Amino acid sequence: MDPSSTPYSKELQIACLAVQRASRLTKRVLDAVDKGALDKSDSSPVTIADFASQALIIAAIHRVFPHDDIVGEEDSKALRRDANLLKRTWELVSSTHLDDEESEKLLYSPCSKEEMLDLIDLGAQGTCSANNRSWVLDPVDGTATFIQGQQYAVCLALVENGRQKLAVLGCPNLNLETGRIHEDIVDREGGGQQIFAVAGHGAFMRPMGTHGLLDARKIDRKPQITEIKDLDFVDCAATTSSDIGMHSRLAAHLGAPWPHSTDLWSAQLRYIAIAVGGCNTLLKIPRKASYRSNIWDHAGGMLIAEETGCTISDLAGNPVDCGQGRTLAGCYGMIVAPASIHGKLLQGVKEIL
Repeated sequence: MDPSSTPYSKELQIACLAVQRASRLTKRVLDAVDKGALDKSDSSPVTIADFASQALIIAAIHRVFPHDDIVGEEDSKALRRDANLLKRTWELVSSTHLDDEESEKLLYSPCSKEEMLDLIDLGAQGTCSANNRSWVLDPVDGTATFIQGQQYAVCLALVENGRQKLAVLGCPNLNLETGRIHEDIVDREGGGQQIFAVAGHGAFMRPMGTHGLLDARKIDRKPQITEIKDLDFVDCAATTSSDIGMHSRLAAHLGAPWPHSTDLWSAQLRYIAIAVGGCNTLLKIPRKASYRSNIWDHAGGMLIAEETGCTISDLAGNPVDCGQGRTLAGCYGMIVAPASIHGKLLQGVKEIL
């Protein structure tokens, strides 16, 4: 199927181009770190990449869809306080373009520092509700691993009335030569991969470059396993929000393989690991009963996992509602697994909790 023939084809084209351009921007920051132009021990490269990526994505989306809400992680307060940080961010935003003239014409860039700041703040002011249309973005998901030159993602999703309709994730360092995603096995020669999905029409993947959009291939759906022994977990040992000890306990309770085969810091990359990286299961049992995830850490990635054959629910088995603000307010924890075995995981969670 040609992804351009699916519903939301215009939204998909703009989103894919915007994410590719922002991904190129983040690669430029990493190149500056590698060449010693920016200090790796300083947090400013991450800050610059976050702000600049958010500004470019919102500029492109807001120009074409001015009535849509936009939910972004960042606001401009730090830039308004720090003239040097503002200058460096503006230099990056104003000089990052796609090399293909026709593709770049479809996008928009801010014309001044003040416009850039206002665009960033559009993201800080946005929210998702049960009756609006909202773009959700995380300009750099995985900031800690980004600055180390490891895996991270540039994320954009379209949510309508609380339901994900479109997802585009740019993974600039994604390298699948081993069939698995690993923090330290990165694409150093190219631009990584872009994974995208339209609800009800499957998920696709294409290499990212510096020009226009390259051809995409459809991602195969996950095998529908029924045996616990075939579970293959992706997780994060360093996580501060999830109780990985409980994850281990659930695996032991079920008789499932453990420890997890793939460890990734970026929450969004864990969905990509399920879609294309050999894993098939993700569990999130929060450390605190009050914990709720930010929507930008999951919107988009969830849709890609669903479009490759997974069922996603909270720990009580309820569908995830993306229409309750800037967090997944009604969602306590998460189970992501092939539809055929999701019920067994859900039952196991209820037993150990």
